[in-house]
Amino acid sequence: MIMASSSSSIASNFTLPRNNDAILKQCGSSTAVFGSVRVLNHKPRRRSCVTYASSIQLQQQVEPSLIGDVDKQKDDGRVLKVGLICGGPSAERGISLNSARSVLDHIQGDDLLVSCYYIDCNLNAFAISTAQVYSNTPADFDFKLDSLAQSFQTLDDLAEHLAKAVDIVFPVIHGQFGEDGTIQELLEKYSVPFVGTGSNECREAFDKYKASLELRKHGFITVPSFLVQGHETNQSELSEWFKRHRLDPDSGKVVVKPTRGGSSIGVGVAYGVADSLIKANELISKGIDNKVLIEMFLEGGSEFTAIVLDVGSGTHRRPVVLLPTEVELQSRGANDVQENDAIFNYRRKYLPTQQVAYHTPPRFSLDVIENIRKGASLLFQQLCLQDFARIDGWFLPNSACNLPSSESEFGRTESGTIIFTDINLISGMEQTSFLFQQASKVGFSHTNILRSIIHHACLRFPNLASIINKSGQVPSKSKYSKLNRSVPHHEGARKVFVIFGGDTSERQVSLMSGTNVWLNLQAFHDLEVTPCLLSTTSEYESTVDGKKADNVMNRTVWSLPYSLVLRHTTEEVLAACIEAIEPDRAAMTSNLREKVMNDLMEGFKDHSWFSGFDIADELPIRFSLKQWIKLAKKAEATVFIAVHGGIGEDGTLQSLLDAEGIPYTGPGAMASKICMDKVATSAALKNLANSGVLTINKDVRKKDDLLSKPINEIWHDITQKLRCETLCVKPARDGCSTGVARLCSSSDLAVYVKALEECLLRIPPNSLSKAHGMIEMPNPPPELLIFEPFIETDEIIMTSKFKNETSDGLTWKGLSRWVEITVGVVGKRGSMHSLSPSVTVKETGDILSLEEKFQGGTGINLTPPPLSIMSANALERCKKHIELIANTLQLEGFSRIDAFVNVDSGEVLIIEVNTVPGMTPSTVLIHQALAEQPPLYPHQFFRKLLDLASERSM
Repeated sequence: MIMASSSSSIASNFTLPRNNDAILKQCGSSTAVFGSVRVLNHKPRRRSCVTYASSIQLQQQVEPSLIGDVDKQKDDGRVLKVGLICGGPSAERGISLNSARSVLDHIQGDDLLVSCYYIDCNLNAFAISTAQVYSNTPADFDFKLDSLAQSFQTLDDLAEHLAKAVDIVFPVIHGQFGEDGTIQELLEKYSVPFVGTGSNECREAFDKYKASLELRKHGFITVPSFLVQGHETNQSELSEWFKRHRLDPDSGKVVVKPTRGGSSIGVGVAYGVADSLIKANELISKGIDNKVLIEMFLEGGSEFTAIVLDVGSGTHRRPVVLLPTEVELQSRGANDVQENDAIFNYRRKYLPTQQVAYHTPPRFSLDVIENIRKGASLLFQQLCLQDFARIDGWFLPNSACNLPSSESEFGRTESGTIIFTDINLISGMEQTSFLFQQASKVGFSHTNILRSIIHHACLRFPNLASIINKSGQVPSKSKYSKLNRSVPHHEGARKVFVIFGGDTSERQVSLMSGTNVWLNLQAFHDLEVTPCLLSTTSEYESTVDGKKADNVMNRTVWSLPYSLVLRHTTEEVLAACIEAIEPDRAAMTSNLREKVMNDLMEGFKDHSWFSGFDIADELPIRFSLKQWIKLAKKAEATVFIAVHGGIGEDGTLQSLLDAEGIPYTGPGAMASKICMDKVATSAALKNLANSGVLTINKDVRKKDDLLSKPINEIWHDITQKLRCETLCVKPARDGCSTGVARLCSSSDLAVYVKALEECLLRIPPNSLSKAHGMIEMPNPPPELLIFEPFIETDEIIMTSKFKNETSDGLTWKGLSRWVEITVGVVGKRGSMHSLSPSVTVKETGDILSLEEKFQGGTGINLTPPPLSIMSANALERCKKHIELIANTLQLEGFSRIDAFVNVDSGEVLIIEVNTVPGMTPSTVLIHQALAEQPPLYPHQFFRKLLDLASERSM
């Protein structure tokens, strides 16, 4: 998203105003093989809405028939009522919202009803609608909670309500309040059953320093650490600690981190005593924690994480550790931003980048993997944890380990030393989180593992046993079709191939979009959905007469089994595909999987509610794009295109599918081609100036010209041509904010051009004259770049409302009268319907970052625009202008339009049109669909897009 100078004439038709396997048989359940994944026959009907908390008043309308159906089922003892609590006061509340969204998606069913609750950063409690759970970040709705939600006067009032309204609570609050025993103590006080570990045990395990002492007491090797409390730490004591552990007091490398926190927030590296104390005191001063740990930096080791699932009965624990995951930090060579102090930080955990890769199981020896599993299981038992947990640690090969330890301590292996460092009591539950990655490797779908955890928690409460025994475990909601040369036809089932990936800089977002679409479409009984990865260019190149043949039909498409989709990058998916078919690695994984599943079944055999595993161990299948298209035609499949940029958005893939008569989602080939070209898009809309649709002047430059001509000359030439002082630069054919930057001077242009010349993968924060975050750059660098005047809009400031405040937390001066919006359009060609626009709010810098656009828990979108910013009449005029744009460009199916809008007149200044917009779990399209009347939930929305594709072909 882009912006510009308010004082400049920036377009020819517009001037901005100045003011302006074997295990499956043991389960005893009938199964059917639908190709790449084996799925149990019985599964729940997906509901279009779930119960809301009693007496809640919402703007979103719910169909009366559904409310009546829900109320009727509440009286039926077979229905389990789950209270889902998210939010919290910690910096992890955005991740908590992501987890709640994922849990909500996968546990709903006729036999399980969900009510949603939210704790804000000031510990105010609310009953919220499920629509709010699909917000990108709590800031999207914090400011309107008073009008949208039922509030509780105190937390005790919330607990009293929960005791009457739900059977069991699933707290998905990460960090303080959620994992430190606070919410658990509140629920225990009012005898409310809940999922997870008890309050006393949470307090001990959540505090990293206390947990370390406890681990050491139980015979585990631990990382030497020093506790800083308050600002009065004795520097001489810390100096002695450095010397005792053979660290140089002036330069010894250590890790500084909060004792009570997660998601790597506040974790950093320090050198020497003085630097350590400075960084520790910074964490304390910022209020991140009042206790800080200084630990030895573990050089040469490999980080791992392991999910532990309790399958015991009642108070008897039987923890089973799933297949651990190795976390590999990566640097992509000289072109990447170099970090000597690279750690597994918040950005690497939650943003899909190639700076980290995951390996499940780890690339360790079998004895190390087995000892990790054994140690995590012992730790779970000795700390009296319950239901599930995630335990992190390090493996240090013998050559890298210099930690003092005795032979009696647990963790010594022939290959090296295992150290457990962190205990996560409420593990992250985003769609591709470690929980689901590891669970899918041993036979669990998302639904199956979550319901197993909930039902196991119910065992501790005798009054809930009858409910779960009657309702039964509900495995997968999905059907799959394994692609092969003779695609089987299942009577009445419609084939859907979801394709994502590609070779552009948008491929990681494409993976997120495709995964989300695939998971949501599994809700429907009449669909067989197959996830497919369009591989990168280098992977499919062939040669003819000794020369490379760049034939698009030779590109590789992989049909993926369930577990291989759940990755963070396309490179990781591709590597997993190659690894899966490598004989030795495949054999080891298969043996470990069978062992873990046997361990699980030893416990599950005593639980009548567990109906079995629902994900089979299948291999990926490789095709050329030509073969894949023929398969789609033979299967009479509809292709759901989730490939952002490149052949997925420039009309190429659409043309190939048109040639074979295969229906697909989104606009046709010609409209896609025009919209991919930002200059062509402006030209196509040029004649709409008198109708309230305005365009921005553009100057297109070749990369080679930028590299060969004097920078000052280029800067002067562009600014004179566009009649502005500040520029916005963007690649001509890339999206997702890749390579988009604000340039305020020729020196800024020089930095940007140097990044192009050196093929940098990212420009570090604040490298330009105006403050900005990390700028992800296209790889390879674009051949053409577009320069535009930078549109300056009024800053919208979102603040958290404190108890003594009465404002709504939204500040907007409204001087220029222009704001930036993004809006989805849905429908048939010639009659496209505009959804309610979202006002985009930048948290850092002037350009929306990759995180703010697509990563759940970051970025703020106000949907619909608040009345304090835009009147209802202006909003309606804006939507009419958006529909005019869509119909002029011959869009169909769905697209997303980014623009600036005048909040008084509703005039629209077009930025760009995305014919394959982001479809990630936190995309604004979901927010906008939920604002429709009646609201469209994600699975309904994606089904609508699929049906539009089929109707067009018919």
